[in-house]
Amino acid sequence: MGEEIPKNIFEVFFRKKPAMILVKLKNSSRSKYGSVLAKEVDCTYSHAVKILQEMEKSNLVSFDKQGRIKTIKLTDDGHRIAEHIEKISNILNTKY
Repeated sequence: MGEEIPKNIFEVFFRKKPAMILVKLKNSSRSKYGSVLAKEVDCTYSHAVKILQEMEKSNLVSFDKQGRIKTIKLTDDGHRIAEHIEKISNILNTKY
């Protein structure tokens, strides 16, 4: 058998990029662009958009489109979930 790569304990419970996206949005004072979020969580724009579309379907984020500009913000449910993710990360003493 191959050698197992050790994981950050947080990643045992959560997928890192979606969790980071929610927390980044929570800690932002205003709506964000998809491209900015992608850069902040170190993933491709297309991957970030795919995650955000799934989050929108689950009513965790909402998109605000004005002309060609589309910003993303957390819904109330998304904010509550992001708070819990952040608390769990703190309990596990991990930083993502």
